[in-house]
Amino acid sequence: MKSKPQVLVIDDDAVVGRSFDRVLSGKGYEVDTALSGEEGLEDIETTDYDVVFTDIKMPGMDGIEVAERIKAKCPWTPVVVITGYGTTENEAKASVLGVTGFVRKPLTPDMIESITLKALEKPVEVAEAANEPQVVAEELPEQLHGWRKAGRISKNIGLFFAAPFIALGYVIALPAVGFYMFAKFGYEAYQKKRASN
Repeated sequence: MKSKPQVLVIDDDAVVGRSFDRVLSGKGYEVDTALSGEEGLEDIETTDYDVVFTDIKMPGMDGIEVAERIKAKCPWTPVVVITGYGTTENEAKASVLGVTGFVRKPLTPDMIESITLKALEKPVEVAEAANEPQVVAEELPEQLHGWRKAGRISKNIGLFFAAPFIALGYVIALPAVGFYMFAKFGYEAYQKKRASN
């Protein structure tokens, strides 16, 4: 059983990794650093991390690809994307991947500690505005989250069973619609020919 929460920081700027280590080590965390996406993914193979921070703009594999691979292998692991190059497109990609947070540099010690705590508590979407982190995902009661999940599952099951009937409806309807259109255009052409005579 782990005595300390395990944190991995993936950033090609060694100063960022040292900043996380300096802030979090004194707060009871075990911090590992990696200078590339490839190195970070190797660390993931050998250690079960409680939270992963990854820079977005790195030589070789970028942070979005790193987050995608981590989520594919360990979907339960919170991943927070940190960057000095925040764009709406990158935030959208990160959200689709299910990352826990997306924050912009420069990161202060308070931000590092706050974001780490939020990532470990529960998967919330974190955004940075005016250099202060804030939760942008709506906080919902736990029971409501369960209902929404159950609703999505029910909807997917319903669509699964309805799909063959929907397809059958199209197979039956399309020839009828085609015949109707053929007859309609033929009739209109006939009427125009009669009118011109």
